[in-house]
Amino acid sequence: MPDYDTTSKWMIQHHGDSILRLAGIRDITAWTPRQAEPVQPHRLPDGLLEVHRRGRAQPSLFVLEISTYPYGRLAKQVADDAMLVYLERGIVPGVVAFVLHPRGKQLAAREIVLESDDGSTRIHVAWKAVELWRIPAAELLAAGDIGLIPWVPLARFEGPPEPIFRECRARIDRDAPQREQESLLVATHFLAGLKYNDPKLFQLLGGRKAMTKIVSPVLREIVDEATRKATREATRANTVENLVAVLAARFGTDAETVRSGLEAIEDDARLKGLLTFAATCPDLESFRKQLPPRKRRRRR
Repeated sequence: MPDYDTTSKWMIQHHGDSILRLAGIRDITAWTPRQAEPVQPHRLPDGLLEVHRRGRAQPSLFVLEISTYPYGRLAKQVADDAMLVYLERGIVPGVVAFVLHPRGKQLAAREIVLESDDGSTRIHVAWKAVELWRIPAAELLAAGDIGLIPWVPLARFEGPPEPIFRECRARIDRDAPQREQESLLVATHFLAGLKYNDPKLFQLLGGRKAMTKIVSPVLREIVDEATRKATREATRANTVENLVAVLAARFGTDAETVRSGLEAIEDDARLKGLLTFAATCPDLESFRKQLPPRKRRRRR
């Protein structure tokens, strides 16, 4: 799928049990990555795992969705994931949304209620949301799970980041299978880049220059796709900001109320097309009518 974060895909495929550990699921005896197969491939979840859990006769399905920030559109994506898997397999999966970095005061949504136009029909989808920056880094390091190491720089810790970066590099060098060391270093390097931009820190993981010399096709794809996705998300965020700014200049601070609706638009071309309408629409209400139907969300 074009929006796929290849780094997350690699982590899910190779260390899906470690990712579920972040969500507090620790009774896993075996697991296998699966692939959902709906008609529209661009709506596939980031990951689908079949998990055998201690004391349970039948395996469980878990949908994983990983988002850089707590974007408003994440709620719709997670709801789509759950319903697509249910329609395909007839099983309600466990759903976990992982958010890697905060964005202002915005919180990760944990449920959504979808309603018909007349309010007579409702679909309620709830899920577990993991905000990575709230998890203590010491807890991840103490788990002794090499699959958790790439997430450590984004976790919570006190003091300077250098010791954390050194410890991540030492754990990968010491504990990771040789065939995975390069992959784990690249994953750690990219994920840490969501929070840090100090070249001295990345030298501890091999340095940005070293990352550009990777020859493995899989790792080259990780770096290239990560760059493309970061560019797309930055462009989308800038478009939303520009739209809100234009509307605020014309109609005042109430323009902020359309932000979540703008973030829910998945078609980038449509989002850009709204810039012209924002500059010419007669009032804020007429602009609001161009947005997707409002969905009620409740956070727990």
